[in-house]
This record gives sequence, C-alpha cells and structure tokens, in this order.
Amino acid sequence: MPNTKSMIKRVKTNEKARNRNASFKSSVRTAIKKVRNAVEANDKELALTHYRDAVSLVDKAVTKNVIHKNKAARIKSSITKAVNELK
Repeated sequence: MPNTKSMIKRVKTNEKARNRNASFKSSVRTAIKKVRNAVEANDKELALTHYRDAVSLVDKAVTKNVIHKNKAARIKSSITKAVNELK
C-alpha cells in the first residue's frame, strides 16, 4: 500500500490507464479478427471495409502508446497480405 499522497494518486491513475489500454487493445484485437473472418469467408468487400477500420485502430493504438510501433507494423503487414491474397 502506498504511503504518500502522490503515490496514492499514481496508483489510481495507473489503474485508470491500465483499464483504458486494456479496452483499446481489446477493440484492436476484435477489429483484426473481423478482417481475418472476412478473409476466411472470401468476402472481398467486407474484408476491405474491416481492413480500413483495423488499420486505423492499430495506428491510433501506436499514437496512444498502447502497442509498440513494430508490433503495429507486423499486424498491418499480416492483414494486408491476407486481404491482398483475396484479389
């Protein structure tokens, strides 16, 4: 348990940030799953729309320091490759 006032505040702020980041990571994962499911179903239009949303969310996650930029590049690369194989 923290002893000082500032450390008590840090614990609270860290918990809020942790929850916010977990929620954002979850939405990114869901967007990626939507792309992969559309690719598996061979639905080109749906895959492209979900792809745009997923790339946007991944870029926002990097901006907010939720995920590392190299992980974002890896994710974008893999879903781009999957979507391009449909064409």
